[in-house]
Amino acid sequence: MTPSRPLLLFAALNGAMAVAVGAFAAHGAGPGVKTLLTTGAQYQMVHAVLAIVCAIWAGHSSLVRLAGWLACLGGMVFCLSLSLIALLSLSAMGMVAPIGGLLMIAAWLSLAVAAVRNSPASA
Repeated sequence: MTPSRPLLLFAALNGAMAVAVGAFAAHGAGPGVKTLLTTGAQYQMVHAVLAIVCAIWAGHSSLVRLAGWLACLGGMVFCLSLSLIALLSLSAMGMVAPIGGLLMIAAWLSLAVAAVRNSPASA
């Protein structure tokens, strides 16, 4: 089983971005924006890890690969939208954050479907 290298790369970059945003939230952000940045970073990190798992398991199923890409994209969209709200006061990004959330939910549901479809005999 060969890992999906592009997905693994994108997931790793998402993880790095999550650490950077989280570090800024902890050490450089004012109290008014700290919560938004921390929330975005936490969601992005969780979904970067999910995407890494999917990248490793991706040879098993195209649905697993899809789950990984949805997790990466959703985490990034969610984190970026919260960061733009916090740092640039772009309140319109509040309409974008739910798109990231829906992508993250779709990732978990895709992974659940892949788990049900793949019987233990084929795993």
